[in-house]
Amino acid sequence: MNDHPLGQTEDEAQTEAGLHVILDDLALLVENARAMPMSSSVLVHKADALALVDEMRQALPEQLAHADEVLAEADAVLADARRQAEDILTTARARAIELVQKEQVTVQAESQARSIVEEAERTAAELRVDADDYCDRRLAEFEVDLGKIMAQVHAGRAKLAQRIGDYQAPPE
Repeated sequence: MNDHPLGQTEDEAQTEAGLHVILDDLALLVENARAMPMSSSVLVHKADALALVDEMRQALPEQLAHADEVLAEADAVLADARRQAEDILTTARARAIELVQKEQVTVQAESQARSIVEEAERTAAELRVDADDYCDRRLAEFEVDLGKIMAQVHAGRAKLAQRIGDYQAPPE
């Protein structure tokens, strides 16, 4: 049994954790890169950087596929609920024809069918909101991680620019 949010499997949870590890590795690669003299640039080993990018490309589709599965499940629940509602309405209408004199039966059946449709639509809407929220949270986490990397890159470049400025400043 899994204990992960939104029904994640152990593999999906590991993939998500793996994305954070890959982003941390990429940040370390940039932080530990050799500085270019007289420049705010750094030398990053191309193969190492591309390997990390490939790892992220492999991990991201799994996260997106999971979100797609959640959305598909929500659509299936809604379609099934609509089919059930149609079946109930059809049955209720047939019964109403038989029991014209007992109008309350018809009213009650249609009311029940509407209630089922409304409940199914509420459930489907909640599933959609949950799926969208899940996707948004994942993208927000990626955005934060990328922002941290950008901040580290900017800080490194600023430090290098200062160093370069110190080298070029006339002695006092």
